[in-house]
Amino acid sequence: MAYRAGSTLLSTAIGILGGTFDPVHNGHLRLAIEVREALNLAEIRLVPAHLPNLRGAPRASAAQRLALLEVACTEPGLVVDDRELRRTGVSYSVDTLCDIRTELGATPLCFILGQDAFNNLPRWHRWRELLTFAHLVVATRPGYAAPDDPELAALVARTAVTEVATVLNRAAGHLFFQTIPRLPISATDLRRRVAQGRSIAHLTPPAVVEYIASHHLYHN
Repeated sequence: MAYRAGSTLLSTAIGILGGTFDPVHNGHLRLAIEVREALNLAEIRLVPAHLPNLRGAPRASAAQRLALLEVACTEPGLVVDDRELRRTGVSYSVDTLCDIRTELGATPLCFILGQDAFNNLPRWHRWRELLTFAHLVVATRPGYAAPDDPELAALVARTAVTEVATVLNRAAGHLFFQTIPRLPISATDLRRRVAQGRSIAHLTPPAVVEYIASHHLYHN
């Protein structure tokens, strides 16, 4: 279904949010919900990476991180997609988007990434091909500054749009900046708190807190 201005119906567009989710926390989930509501998306697929390209190996196993996501994603429209965990080797976003594009045909795809990740996009594997398969939806903070990298700045000038309808009426190819309320929560901080015996309540869903405790995750 094409997006119509003023429509209260969900579009058929799909959001994709990747990460290690080690562990998943309320910042991840709130980001997904905010983008889904702002862009009128049918669903957001949270895709845990098998092995990330630009950071160290996750502390929790693939099975544990998948289980954490599954108990966390209780909000309607949040879907866990384990395709990267079923592949071997390093997880590259371009491969995942190509795979999903092949499955869904001309369905609009919105690949969600944070401002810091976007500013580091030239370090990503085959990053210039991402817009071939999806729109890039950049979750920005208030006071966002344009990237310094000349090629990235040129990409913004060439592909950025400000109307949701423009994104949802095409399968891929645009850049869209969405301001998101910032929740200062990080997986690194959650792991540190657990290792120190401190509470992580209200930083991640209760089911995640319970799973981490019952499986003794992130203890030194």
